[in-house]
Amino acid sequence: MSRTLQSGYHRPRMLRHVGRFSPMRIQSMHYQSGRHIRLLLQPGRSLYDALVEPLREIGVSSASTTILGGYFNHLEYCVAPPDPSGNAVIAYSRPIDAGASFMVFGNATLGKDMEGRPLVHCHASVRAEDGSVKGGHIVPQASIIGATPISVLVTALEGFELRQAFDDETNIPLLKPFKES
Repeated sequence: MSRTLQSGYHRPRMLRHVGRFSPMRIQSMHYQSGRHIRLLLQPGRSLYDALVEPLREIGVSSASTTILGGYFNHLEYCVAPPDPSGNAVIAYSRPIDAGASFMVFGNATLGKDMEGRPLVHCHASVRAEDGSVKGGHIVPQASIIGATPISVLVTALEGFELRQAFDDETNIPLLKPFKES
């Protein structure tokens, strides 16, 4: 007799990279020191401005952050299903409006976009306005901090910086480490 167990979880998806195979999958750099900072994201500001501006003021342009949870007056996120055109490994969905939401936990990376401007890439789990739990890529410019400051733990990346660069294997731009310019 065979038994089928149902876990309630979807089967993991297989992503096939559309570009040229790179034998070095993970690109990394190491530096002996890095500042650790506790930051409070200020109410009424976008997640983007609340992270970028205070860190810029203390000379941080690349960082890894852990967002410890808090309320947003408005939050938008995207998901990244496989690219239906087949031209890239994924294609972000249009922003999804989660309304007034609680971010359960998030990680944001600060780096520079291809034009050298600050870029915030954030993934998080959120409880949306309707009570459902969602997760995905947060739209930092459109997500507004609620009435209470949100705690963030920041590790400044020093000795190198993160810059967005085109990745031949995935056929999308990714944040990659580079020696400081």
